[in-house]
Amino acid sequence: MVSTITKEELSGFAQEKFTGRIIVVQTIDETLKATAYLSGFGAIGFDTETRPAFKKGVSHQIALMQLSTEDTCFLFRLNLIGLPDCLAGILVNPAIKKIGLSLKDDFTAIHKRKSLSPVNFIDIQSFIHDYGIEDLGLQRIYGILFGKRISKGQRLSNWEADVLSDAQKLYAALDAWACLRIFNELKNREKIKKK
Repeated sequence: MVSTITKEELSGFAQEKFTGRIIVVQTIDETLKATAYLSGFGAIGFDTETRPAFKKGVSHQIALMQLSTEDTCFLFRLNLIGLPDCLAGILVNPAIKKIGLSLKDDFTAIHKRKSLSPVNFIDIQSFIHDYGIEDLGLQRIYGILFGKRISKGQRLSNWEADVLSDAQKLYAALDAWACLRIFNELKNREKIKKK
């Protein structure tokens, strides 16, 4: 298996698509239903999106939190619902692994919404080297493992828009789902023995 990949190699891959259900959650009732469903899983993919600030000194709170199983991704619109206790409960539940990438910034941003200490989060970057992969970005790790490309086209779009576009929903769902998929794939692979 290759340990690193170039931008050029990545651009030659077919684009990955999330083909599961995408459920946008924007009321407390919907949040209760979604978190009840998610609490039955042992591991879920995790990601967040924040409206970009193009001015120095301006920052925004997390607008979207994505939690994904292998076939369903919930998009929690935190700019509309805040961070309800039932959702916070998933983040601190030790029985559910939350798989993400580069989590430090996410934790800082979550803390701005609610004072909590996330539990049982697994950062792919913390163990990817054990499998001989040197790249740390989601796109490159995914490309190395699956030979597919993840588009980053929507990253700087407005995550606080009244209605999320289909492109935004697909992008957001794919990132959280991809983290879970990488984790599940690596569980079945042997770690590289250190020399």
